[in-house]
Order: sequence, then structure tokens, then C-alpha cells
Amino acid sequence: MRYQAALHPESLFYRLIIPFWQLKDNPYRSKYYLMIQHITKPFREFFKLEASSGIMLLLAAILALVISNGSYSEEYFLILKKYITLGTESFGLKLSVLHWINDVLMAVFFFFVSLEIKREFLQGELSNPKQALLPIIGAVGGMVVPALFYIVINYEDSTTLNGWAIPSATDIAFSLGVLSLLGKRVPISLKVFLTALAIIDDLGAIVIIAFFYSGNIQAMYLVLMLIALIILVLLNKFKINKFLPYLIVGIFLWDFTHQSGIHATIAGVLLALTIPHNTKINKNSLLLKLEHGLSPYVAFGIMPIFAFANAGVSLEGLTFLSLLNPVPLGIVLGLFFGKQIGVFVLSYLAVKFKIADKPTNSTWPAFYAVSILTGIGFTMSLFVGNLAFANDMQYIDGVKIGVLAGSLLSTVFGYVLLLLFAKR
Repeated sequence: MRYQAALHPESLFYRLIIPFWQLKDNPYRSKYYLMIQHITKPFREFFKLEASSGIMLLLAAILALVISNGSYSEEYFLILKKYITLGTESFGLKLSVLHWINDVLMAVFFFFVSLEIKREFLQGELSNPKQALLPIIGAVGGMVVPALFYIVINYEDSTTLNGWAIPSATDIAFSLGVLSLLGKRVPISLKVFLTALAIIDDLGAIVIIAFFYSGNIQAMYLVLMLIALIILVLLNKFKINKFLPYLIVGIFLWDFTHQSGIHATIAGVLLALTIPHNTKINKNSLLLKLEHGLSPYVAFGIMPIFAFANAGVSLEGLTFLSLLNPVPLGIVLGLFFGKQIGVFVLSYLAVKFKIADKPTNSTWPAFYAVSILTGIGFTMSLFVGNLAFANDMQYIDGVKIGVLAGSLLSTVFGYVLLLLFAKR
């Protein structure tokens, strides 16, 4: 999983955080070794925790809320709006800080997620049709039903209706983080189910973004995208196992996608699909090397930065009635009620009609509690919300309030029910 790869021996992150004096044959190793070990132990133990990525996300979101409602709120929002140019004014890329995060860093996030999805379908939990069927059915219910909840609340307003997909995604870091807090009380099969469902959710979100949240398509750049993609496919076909050629073409692909009207993060998806993966010789798989290498930077860097930049919202004048506005209400109902109903009901029917098997060593009450946890939307929900209302920024605060409230309700109720129903 994403957080477990943080300390994988082949990870660049691993090599950077392990001090050189820990090497047994290093002549500089001395009495300070024990002191350094003692000082760094809490940090090393933290990164080993399954919940650590979710904790980082939570802290980043809380920090954003504190700053955006404190004395530095004006500076916080001004910095996000500040434009930074890479290159020159005439030949370069000029984006606001928020767009550098949401278009560039999140392209790396989507690249990583797509590597994970590809691996799962080639040799992971989703490679076995029988095992994959239940999370696929659950994920479909968990995407469709929340969208219906939102549509029912917003069907009269064509502008707010554009946010129908916001409550349809599950945040894997938060949801698995909550499960990990319960340790061995939760069967491995339920963790596998939730992981697979969240991955399929991510795939669904990618498809939704590509087809429903792209701008006016520019034919010339679309052709250039196609040419770049063909080159990447040829690199794969000729079994090029070095990342540099893929990276160079991928940068051009990102720029062409950005200019084409399709959201730039889709470039990360397309690039990941062309990365070679040898299922027989995992050790030399470029896909696995990239996944292990990127994992900690995504989990402990990109995702917390995204949360910090996107979770900030002014709570001044916020009342309970604010949650009854169509956008936040649709999101809260979709995440909290729509997710659990969609995932649980469709999964239950699939098992009862013998279409799929229930996770081993699990009970229906525990399975229902996990279904509630799928309502933790956060990262992807905020991301889709930014795309849905890119031209109607007055709704963004409502999106943030709805996502935070719906995710919080799902976290609390899911955790409490698991505490009650999971086996000791």
C-alpha cells in the first residue's frame, strides 16, 4: 500500500532518510549513533504506521482551517492566488500557486494512482475476477447513489447541478487510516475490500474528470497529445525500461493536455498506462520502482500540500443553516448517506444472489461500518469540486464545508460502529 512503500529499501525516500552513519561499515559511526537513533525513533515509527498518511492529511486540513480563520487568512489566500512563472514571460508556464498544486502536483498524484490501478489489475487484488467483483459492484453503487442524492437536492439549478460527482469518490488514505487505528480487530479481507473499492473509485473519478470536467477542446493540441501518446506506447513496445525517455515525452504530453482543454492531470494517467510492468520479474519492473519511489512523496508531500491549499475556508458567519444550502447539503447527504447505502446495498445483493463472495471472517455489521467509511471523500471530492465550479467560485466554500462535514460524519460513525462490531 502507499504508506507501506515509504520505507521500502529500493525507495529514494528510504535512502534519503536513513543517515549515512547508520551503515555498519562507515568509519564515522560513533557514540552519536545511539543519540541520533533515539531522537529519530518517533519519526521512523510514525512513517511505519498505516494511519500516518491519513494523519498528515488531517493535520494539513486543520492547519489550513486555523490559518484561513486567523490573523493570517488574507496572506493565506493571497499566496494561493499569486502567479509564478516557470521560464520566461514569452516562453514559459505561468500559473497561480493553487494551479501549480492542482494541475501540476496533482498530475503526479494521478500518475501514481494510475500506476497503482494498473498494477492491481495486472497482478493485484483486481486481477482475479472473482475477488474483484464485489469491490467493483460496491464502487459502482458508491458512485451512482451519492450522485443521485446530490442531483435530487440540486436538480432545479443547472449551475449547482454541475457538482453532481463531488460526493462520488473515497479518500483511500483517510479511510484506511481509520481502519488501521483498530488494528487486528478488523479482518484483512475488509481492508482489502476497502482498498480495492477506493482504487476503483479513483478510476471512476478519472473517467468522470476526463469526460465531464474538461473545457473547450482544441483540436491541434489533441493531435499533439495523440502523437506524444503514440511515442510513449512505442517506448513501451520496444521495452525501454528507463524512466527518463518517458518523463521527457510525458512533460510534453502534460503541456499538450493542459492546452487542449482536457484537464492536465489526465496526462499523468496516460503516462502511467504506458509504463512497462513485467509481472514475472517484479524486481526489474519500472512500474514497481516508480510506485515505491513516488509513494512517500505523494503520501507525505503532495497530498498534505493539496489538503493545505484546498481545505482553507472562512468559517465566519457559518451556522447550521449554512449546511442546508443546496451545494453543501447535497455533498453531505451524498457522502454520508449515499455512499453507505450504495456500497452496502449493492454489495449485500451481490452476495445474496451469489454474484460475489462476502469478505472472509467478516460480519455484515462490520461490513456496514466499512461502507460508512467510504463516505470519507476529502482529497478527490475537493479536487472534483474545484473542477466543477472553476467558473463559479462562489460555490467553492460550500463545497469545502460539505466535504469536510460529510467526511467527518463518515469518519466518526464508521469508527464507532467498527469499534462496536469488529471482532476483538
